[in-house]
Amino acid sequence: MTASGMACWIGGLSLIALTIALHSIALVFIALFLVRLRRRVASFNPGYRPMVWLVILGVAASGGALAFLHASEMAIWAIIYVSIGALGTWTDAVLYSIDSMTTRGASGLEVAEEWRLMGALEAADGMLLFGISTAFLFAVAQQISPMLTAGGSDKAPGIEPSRTRNQER
Repeated sequence: MTASGMACWIGGLSLIALTIALHSIALVFIALFLVRLRRRVASFNPGYRPMVWLVILGVAASGGALAFLHASEMAIWAIIYVSIGALGTWTDAVLYSIDSMTTRGASGLEVAEEWRLMGALEAADGMLLFGISTAFLFAVAQQISPMLTAGGSDKAPGIEPSRTRNQER
């Protein structure tokens, strides 16, 4: 492997580690937000229809946060492409990064031969990140489905009012 190939390999793996770490941190905060939302909902025990809208809000907020997170991670790769001279403009770097991370690859943009490994590593990173996001959204769906499946009763199904510490003792 050439020196530039080794630099691409080390740089690409470092970016993968960085973006997965950022992704993990963000998912923890999104999960904490959803736990807080669920506890608040449990404290006032809304009817079925308000519960549906609260679930929609929670899922939409999670999806929006994930979209912003993925865009931020693509921007990190684009910054690197511009800083190493692999692509000349910010616009080209962002488009190339989106194409690589989503494994779409149809932009027609190409980097010089010595930087091609970076695009392949970004595609691997994208598969990992989108897989993690998909698993997260599936876990969210598993947690909220009991709240919506009690046949339209007037009470919010699947949510019990939270207990205080004194009640638990």
